[in-house]
Amino acid sequence: MNRKTLKTDCQYLLPKYLLTRLAGFFASIRMGRLTTALINGFIKHYKVNTREISGKISDFKTFNDFFARPLKPTARPINADKDTIVFPADGTISRFGTIENKFMLQAKNHYYTVEALLADKKEAAAFKNGEFATIYLSPKDYHRVHIPFGGTLTKMLHVPGELFSVTPFNAENIPELFARNERVVCFFDTAIGKMAVVLVGATIVRSIATTWAGVVAPNKNKGVTVYDYADQPHNFDKGAEIGKFFMGSTVICLFEKNKIDFIQNLEAGQTTRVGTAMAAIRKQK
Repeated sequence: MNRKTLKTDCQYLLPKYLLTRLAGFFASIRMGRLTTALINGFIKHYKVNTREISGKISDFKTFNDFFARPLKPTARPINADKDTIVFPADGTISRFGTIENKFMLQAKNHYYTVEALLADKKEAAAFKNGEFATIYLSPKDYHRVHIPFGGTLTKMLHVPGELFSVTPFNAENIPELFARNERVVCFFDTAIGKMAVVLVGATIVRSIATTWAGVVAPNKNKGVTVYDYADQPHNFDKGAEIGKFFMGSTVICLFEKNKIDFIQNLEAGQTTRVGTAMAAIRKQK
């Protein structure tokens, strides 16, 4: 057995739920100066940019407070061009491009279906041959998620699942990783059609919150939980905050066919920043 196979097999054997519960417990404890010291150690290890953080490090009473830290209002200006779609999160482009019929590229030689990811057959049909972008948030990144294009929230799903780590290594070696992990799926109506934003959980990253519903994951329900907002829609301007992770994870955005064109020179591995251009509305002939 080679090292790569051993490392992959270990992902299946790890007590992921136990590790996540323990991490969540310790991340929510108030330990005063010890918490501040631990946060400062984390900042030093991961080289977190503290100049853009709103407030002092001592203001964060728990690790969770720090992980979901707000930034200064001017730290992430939103591209104001009406035809521009912006990045929803700070992180790294994992994969992006065209959905091939109903299949999305996870990593080299690894695909998964839109229906599996969204856990909603009817909604998934709208994204056949559309476009997608997958963004990986590392521990050092800003952990709040913003809407890439103005829209109206119509539905949200909590989908229970595994808690595999979403590191690039696992994306390359664990089949259907993003469609297997616990996740929160948000559907929006926009001026260019339907748009979905998926917040994917991971080992140690089980808590996912939205601005309209608070903490959505974890959820005690064993099946998919549907939140229907058809009669009470929530409207968001481009770049508005819609959710947050406690620790890093992954955000996936989906768009309908022939609606957007990704910016030139975009490539996997590229650093992303909230509010900067990701794509443009495709001009209709």
